[in-house]
Amino acid sequence: MSDELHQQHEPVANPEVVAAPEVKLTPKALETVRRMIAKEGLGPESGLRISVVGGGCSGFQYSLSFDDRKDGDQTTVIEGVNVFVDEVSLPYIAGTTLDFVEGLHNAGFRFDNPRASRTCGCGSSFSV
Repeated sequence: MSDELHQQHEPVANPEVVAAPEVKLTPKALETVRRMIAKEGLGPESGLRISVVGGGCSGFQYSLSFDDRKDGDQTTVIEGVNVFVDEVSLPYIAGTTLDFVEGLHNAGFRFDNPRASRTCGCGSSFSV
């Protein structure tokens, strides 16, 4: 066998997506979060909390807020931005990509969750 077959290749990271604890933020989402943190005048200990709560049209609903780290949080710092995910929410949103989209009718964060078996038209509710 040739040496090429024995070489292990590292996966090539997508430069369009920045990884957080089992969650990814696109550059546009990261830029928007940074801008909002600055506008709110939050300190360096604050960050973006991504969580899941019961409710919504499909059973679960995404929640975004600014918060400080809590015990049990998975925490990652991405280009100076703290990202917190609590241990209860993580299994529901692991692998999710958070993007920020702007259109003629609205602008906002959009979740692309590979674990969601069904989503609602509102875009913030899902089931697994």
